[in-house]
Amino acid sequence: MHICVVTHILHVMTQTLRDEIKQAKPFRSPREEAYLNLVRSGALLQHSFAEMMKPYGITSTQYNVLRILRGAGKAGLCRHEIRDRMLTPVPDVTRLLDRLVNAGLVTRERSEADRRLVTARITEEGLATLADLDRPTARELDRLLGHMGEDELDRLSELLMEARARA
Repeated sequence: MHICVVTHILHVMTQTLRDEIKQAKPFRSPREEAYLNLVRSGALLQHSFAEMMKPYGITSTQYNVLRILRGAGKAGLCRHEIRDRMLTPVPDVTRLLDRLVNAGLVTRERSEADRRLVTARITEEGLATLADLDRPTARELDRLLGHMGEDELDRLSELLMEARARA
């Protein structure tokens, strides 16, 4: 790793959120600080993943849809089912699917019995793209979260689920 990158990482690790966002005043409460830490961390982690996926020509949102469809198998899913399973809500799943269809990563098929029902399925090319991303994704997760042990990660997940349940 380049020395400037290492220096930047070490500097960020020793900074508080207030330093990082250049806020002079203290936070109003520990809850506010925790919330802002969560938002800032989520944004930086998402950005890191988006940068890692750029060479593969897909966005994090498209990657999420491909993973959902890979999990659905040959049966596929309709756009509402995809929408309900997405990590980050998007306003227009149809347009997102259009882009994946145009890229050859997904197909759509209208039901003969009910013309309103359109099923999306991942293509072989979509599966190959995900297979190509499996190792880089695992490496990125190790880089971003590898400093935590399994117990810490389990506890972090529990705390985040509790907070999400209140949203």
